[in-house]
Amino acid sequence: MSATTSPSASDLVALRLRGGGFDWRSYVLHGAMLLAMVLALGILIVLLADVAVRALPVLTQRPIEFLTSDLSSRPARAGIAQGLEGSLLLVLFVAVLAMPIGVGAAVYLEEYARDTRVTRFVRTNIRNLAGVPAIVYGLLGLAVFVTLLGLGKILIVGGLTLAILVLPIVVITTSEALRAVPASIREAALGVGATRWEMVRSHVLPYAAPGILTGTILSLARAFGETAPLLMVGAVAGTFSAHGGLIDQLTGSYTALPTIVFNWVGQPQDEFRSLTAATIVVLVAVILLVNGTAIVLRNRYDRRW
Repeated sequence: MSATTSPSASDLVALRLRGGGFDWRSYVLHGAMLLAMVLALGILIVLLADVAVRALPVLTQRPIEFLTSDLSSRPARAGIAQGLEGSLLLVLFVAVLAMPIGVGAAVYLEEYARDTRVTRFVRTNIRNLAGVPAIVYGLLGLAVFVTLLGLGKILIVGGLTLAILVLPIVVITTSEALRAVPASIREAALGVGATRWEMVRSHVLPYAAPGILTGTILSLARAFGETAPLLMVGAVAGTFSAHGGLIDQLTGSYTALPTIVFNWVGQPQDEFRSLTAATIVVLVAVILLVNGTAIVLRNRYDRRW
């Protein structure tokens, strides 16, 4: 009576490579995921097509005037110039404030801080803050900057609120980019006598620059399209004056493209429906432009390194 032997691991791998057996569960799962992707893309395409069709009359009849005119209660004269300038100033304010702080915090956590309970607690809370709904940050801005500090509903408050919103995302994306840097690069720099700061500045940060730039630029794109925080800190009630100086613009009432969309949707005139759709098209185009910039910068640094 011969003893039976179980197949070895190499035999099982060879059998799988030869296609032994029909794994119908894999095909079902593959088909379900493909169907989910097709449904999601189909819904997105239908929504974008509907918005584009509604925006077509405005974008074909008065495209330049629509982009350069100020807000107005008359649909025939209404434009988004104030919203464009307000959104660009907000994003610039967020970039100047959130990017240095977020990148610096990530560099400290990944390159300098020791692995202790405190640092693990900080990392966990940063990841939790990245998942907090945007409206919560709006309530925070209203309670702290508008009410407690008494700054009022000005553009600086909107920029501070958006900067706090995207700050955890900047820290997380920068940390992931820094972790992707091979340890051999750090060891080589330290091995030739470089200090820790020289190692970070000359070796780690340039290698991680594509990931850092992509994450920060996409964070700015999210800030550009946020509506709920700005509604809480007063952007919907304000208008933006493009004729004053920079200080007057930063300390005065303001508006942005998302809040213009929110305002025009509630207007009773049917003409504002086309204006709203045209504003959404411009908003989506700017966000796609920002995303395209992130891709170009990443590819440029990837080719360089």
